[in-house]
Amino acid sequence: MMLYQKEREQLADIVKKMFDRYETNTAGGNVSARVSDEHIIMSPTLMSQKYHCDISPYQVLVVDMDENIVEGDGKITREINMHMACYQHNRKIGAVVHGHALHSMVFATIGMDMPNLTEATQKFGEIKCLDFAPATSPELANNVKVYLEEKGPDAVLNTILLNKHGVLVTDETLEKAYDNLG
Repeated sequence: MMLYQKEREQLADIVKKMFDRYETNTAGGNVSARVSDEHIIMSPTLMSQKYHCDISPYQVLVVDMDENIVEGDGKITREINMHMACYQHNRKIGAVVHGHALHSMVFATIGMDMPNLTEATQKFGEIKCLDFAPATSPELANNVKVYLEEKGPDAVLNTILLNKHGVLVTDETLEKAYDNLG
């Protein structure tokens, strides 16, 4: 039996839904969830480009807090540093969802904060577009870390645009973070 089977099945299902619903594209995206004090589970690198987000639960990696693979088939995404910045900032953050959602990409591409246009987005408060930093870079992870620090230690629900890159959502659970991506 594999570690965290139910949680890995759920993450694989959400990743597939993200692709099918245009919440990410073949350019990338990645998803992780805290499953214990010692482990997160995370989508593997190339989940979008190589697999079109149709991954098996065993491809969902179990990763320790030192970024070592404990179980799973694949390699760790280069965006691990951005995910870990979120988990290290606040122990209440239970999931990080990064996608290239069709509608938010318009704002991310032009580097513009996203206005709250619907009743459903009011809970996010400001949807800020961070300063540009290359994808997968330590600078991007640091931009996210600095933003979270500015929001304060109790900020669990965060919706952030990554300039010229995509969207990042954090929340207490994978279900909540995914729900807030759409």
